[in-house]
Parts: sequence; C-alpha cells; structure tokens
Amino acid sequence: MPFLAHHWWERHYPKVSLLLAGITVVYYVALLGRGERLLEPLHEYISFIVLLAALFIVSGGIHIRVSGEATPPRNVLFLLTGSVLASVIGTTGAAMLLVRPWIRMNNYRITGFHTAFFIFLIANVGGGLTPIGDPPLFLGFLKGVPFWWTLEHLWKPWIVTVGVLIAIFYLIDRENFLRAPRVVREEETNRESWSFEGMGNLLALAVILSAVFCASPLREILMAVAALLSWYLTPRLIHEKNDFSFAPIKEVAWLFIGIFGTMVPALDYLEHYAPELASSFGMGTFHFYYFTGILSAVLDNAPTYLAFLSVELGLKGGGGSPEDVLRIATQDPAHLIAISMGAVFFGAMTYIGNGPNFMVKSVAMQFRANPPSFFGYIFRYALPILLPVLVLVGWLFLR
Repeated sequence: MPFLAHHWWERHYPKVSLLLAGITVVYYVALLGRGERLLEPLHEYISFIVLLAALFIVSGGIHIRVSGEATPPRNVLFLLTGSVLASVIGTTGAAMLLVRPWIRMNNYRITGFHTAFFIFLIANVGGGLTPIGDPPLFLGFLKGVPFWWTLEHLWKPWIVTVGVLIAIFYLIDRENFLRAPRVVREEETNRESWSFEGMGNLLALAVILSAVFCASPLREILMAVAALLSWYLTPRLIHEKNDFSFAPIKEVAWLFIGIFGTMVPALDYLEHYAPELASSFGMGTFHFYYFTGILSAVLDNAPTYLAFLSVELGLKGGGGSPEDVLRIATQDPAHLIAISMGAVFFGAMTYIGNGPNFMVKSVAMQFRANPPSFFGYIFRYALPILLPVLVLVGWLFLR
C-alpha cells in the first residue's frame, strides 16, 4: 500500500491495521470463545516492539562523523563492521546508527548500489548471528529457540554470504571510485572530521542487551527504562544532527499490531494441517528455505518465520510450547536452520522484506542520495546480485 496509494496510506494505516486485527480478535473471542489464544501473540508483540523501539531510540542518540576519503577498502571495512554490529544491536539499531555516516562519507560519488549493499549487509544479513540481530530470530527466541543457537548454526552461511557480497561490492565500488575526479574527492572528504557524540548511550545499549536474558516482564521494563533515560538525557542537538524522528518506529508499531493479530488464524491453520501440506508439496530443507525466503521478500520476514515454524511444529507433532521448539532446535534442526536463513537473508530482496529496509530508503531520500526505486532495487540489485548469492549459500549449506 505505501507504493500503491502512498498519501492515503500515510493518513490511514493505523486504522487499517486496527480494523484487520480487530476482525480476528472478535472472531476468536465472540465466535470461537478462545480469547486466551490471543494472549501469547499479544505478549510476543509487546516484547518485539519494546526491543525494536529501545534499539531505535538509543541508536538515534549516537552521532558519528567520519574523516578521510571513502576509498573501496574503507567502505568494505565500514560494511563489515556494520554487519557484525547488526548482530549486536540489531539491524534496526545498526542501520539507523550507520546510514547517515555512510551517506556522508560517500556523498560525492554515492549511487544506488551504495544504498542497496548497505541494506543487504547491515539491514539484513548482518543480523543473522543472534536473536537480537533480526526480528524473526528474536521471535524464535521468545518461542523457545536457545539464544546461542543462531550463532552455533548460522555462522558459516553468515560468513560466506557476507564475504561474497562484500567482495562483489568491492569490485563495483572500485570502478565507481576510479571514475570520480581526484580534485572532487579531496575537496568533499576534507569537509568531514572524526567525531563521536552521545557515547553515554552505550551504557543504555548495554542494559538493553543484558535485559534480553531476563524473564518477562523484567526484560521489557529494563529495555523501556533504558530507552526513556536515553531519550531524556541525550542532548537535543544530537537528535537534530541525526534528524531523529519517531515516525519510522511509530509506523512499525502500528503495522505489527495488524500483523500479529491477523497471523493467528494463519499460524493455527498451518500448524494443524502441516502434515497434509508438506505431503502435497513434498517439503524438504530446500523448500523451507525458498518458501520462507520468497514470502519474507514480498511480505515481512517476522510473521513468515513464525508461519513456517508452525509448519515445522505440525510436522514434528509439537503443540507449540517452548519445550517443543527446544526439542526441534536441538534434536532435528535442519528445517529450522533453513527457515532462519530464508527469513533473515531473503528479507533484503525488497524494501518491504524487513523493517529497516524502508527506513534506510527514507533516510537516503532525505539526504538526496538517489536510492533505487522500489522496482529498480529489485531488478537492478536484488535479482541479479543478491539472489545468486543466496542460491549459492543454500546449495552449499542445505544439501
């Protein structure tokens, strides 16, 4: 809808989200008499949005400026550092923290591929090592997947995917760099100097990361307190330098009310009929990888992850309890690995595959960095560059 009727959507998306979620709520409470079924997704929504909002607010209180010429090796180091950071503070936090310095340091020669590779690596693939890194993995953690499970099972595909993408970026960026006149390069890069402001927010960030290991509701309370302290103690000038706005996280919060509400009957259906569906499609590890990936690309990777986790639970005779999820994760993890890889990696295929993607595009437009259009991103970068890499990674690790 943001692309079909942008202005109408901007005015009415909260009402649309509430209306669609409300239909499901009324159906479960009034017609099925199963209102208790909605308590679990409500709890997951609160945990999910508190984490995202806390990381968003704290990262918005840190302002980074870089110095020197944005050479291809420096850009590679920046993307690699950002990819690692994405698994530490989340793709939302890392993307919002680093997108402005990225645009400024490449300002004199920035093109669409700079935005595309930033989204590939920092807003998506980079978050694949921990539950903090990407929303679907955090939802899996809430469902019962052990915290360090993702690092244990995804580090090899993560290294290959990040490594191949960065190598491709270097080749493209080197050609772009050599085309820029040296006089222009020196004039533009001399305007910036190294500076780090708002570093007190690192303490708030440490509180948020530590809180992940606490039980609910202490986890959410600690995150909320850290975010509030960050907001009120960060000098207003830093927020102004970052052009900080609550609009992106506000939109995510409203949209996921609708997503978490309307996905309940879909999850119940998939879990109940999983054996029949799997039998019809002959689903194996590759199917889980590509089906999760395709739906993550065109919808959103968080609910898609939960949908296929429900299919896996149905196949393995689980009832959806944390014990059932833990049993699958530890005893027969092949399908869960495929689901996790598909959700995280394919979320970069479109602007709507993962929440930070659209935020990065909005910031790039604000800075007049000429990001690719919705379909330009898909046909110029995602399909010819990212998709072959994801096919290679699937072939290497999911055979």
